[in-house]
Amino acid sequence: MAELIYHIAMTLDGFIADMDGKADDSIFLYEGAHVADFMTEIQQYDAVLMGGKTYEYGYQFGLKPGEPGYKGLKHYVFSSTLQFESTAEVELVRSNAVNFIGDLKRREEGKLWLCGGCQLAGSLLEQKLIDQLVLKVNPVMIGAGIPLFGSVKPRLHLDLVGMKEYANGVIKTAYTIKYAQ
Repeated sequence: MAELIYHIAMTLDGFIADMDGKADDSIFLYEGAHVADFMTEIQQYDAVLMGGKTYEYGYQFGLKPGEPGYKGLKHYVFSSTLQFESTAEVELVRSNAVNFIGDLKRREEGKLWLCGGCQLAGSLLEQKLIDQLVLKVNPVMIGAGIPLFGSVKPRLHLDLVGMKEYANGVIKTAYTIKYAQ
């Protein structure tokens, strides 16, 4: 069974982007040792999962519909509004994301990276499908924005399994989620 890891940058006050969906260098630190670590860490994943808005965010950096944003990783993009043909590298999933991901976890091995989509993350959390959180907490507060789990307000117990502090103030924490039975 595959492990699903929500690995994402966030502000100290719990947002993954501002109210307009921006997650650029006006909010997050894009220089420093944490960036090199991140590029190395994503090599551990067998596939990347994301909502449509997260995928579309890459368009402003030259990504074209249907292209992979992360070379070498199978992409699953969950959207009912995006329009492109699935390829071997990028699969557009229009069916129920929670059911699809539950099936994917059962039939695959290795690590699946949920890299964005707060509503998707919230839905997966409600169904107890996220196994681990890796949070790159940036030393900024923006007051309002897109929350980590969208409209879902989880009450969770977590086991800290890793932590690293960077000189620029970014703190990366890793937690295993302990779901109530």
